[in-house]
Amino acid sequence: MTTPDHQSPSPQPPDPAYQDRVYRSSAGIAGGVLLLAIALWLGIDALVQGTGRTPWLALAALILVVPLIVAFTLRPAAYANDERLRIRNPFRIVVLPWGQVGALRSGYSNEVVTTSGAKYQLWAVPVSLRARKRAARRAARAAAAGDRDVQSRGRGFGGPGGGAAGDAPLRAEADQIMDDLRELQETRGNAGTAQGEVTVRWAYEVVAPVVAGAVLLVILVAMG
Repeated sequence: MTTPDHQSPSPQPPDPAYQDRVYRSSAGIAGGVLLLAIALWLGIDALVQGTGRTPWLALAALILVVPLIVAFTLRPAAYANDERLRIRNPFRIVVLPWGQVGALRSGYSNEVVTTSGAKYQLWAVPVSLRARKRAARRAARAAAAGDRDVQSRGRGFGGPGGGAAGDAPLRAEADQIMDDLRELQETRGNAGTAQGEVTVRWAYEVVAPVVAGAVLLVILVAMG
C-alpha cells in the first residue's frame, strides 16, 4: 500500500539570467588613474594657490579634462552574455543582439560589424601589436618544443611537452577576447532570445560636462 502525496514539491525558481562577461583594458585603467591623479594634483593646486583668473581657468580645465580622461580610459567596457553584446565606448553605449552581429574584426583595432554594415569600435579591447608579437614568438617556441618532444618520444624517451613555453598563452589577450566573442556570436546568433534591434545611446553624463567645461574655458579665454 502506497502513501499518497499530500503536497507536491514546490516549483523551483527559474534559473537566473546569465551574468555578463565583462571585458576591460587593465592598461587603460592604470593609465587613467595616473592621468587623473596628475590632473587633479595640478588643478587643485592652481585652484588653491592661483591668483586672479587662474583658479577659474583651472576649474574650467578640470571640468573639461577629467570627464575626457574618464571617458577614454576608465569608462570603456564590453559586456557579453548569451543574448547580446553591450559596448560602452567613450561617448556612446551600443547594444547589439547577437542576431544583429555580422562579424567581429581584428586589425589595428577591434570592431563589430552589424548585418546592416554599421561598424562600432571596441574601445575596451585595444589591440597591442607588441602583445601579438610576443604571443607569436611563444607559439613558435611551443611548436618547436612540441616537435622536439614528439621526436624524443619516437626514440623512446619521455619528457614534458612544451615546458614553460606551453604554460604561457599562445594568443594575445585582445585576440583571445575576440575569439571568445566570435564563439558567442556563432553559437547564439540564431537563438530566439538573441534577436532584436541595435540601440545606440549617447553618454550625456560624459558629453554634458565636457561641453560645459569647453564653453566656460572659451569664455574665460575670450574675456582676457
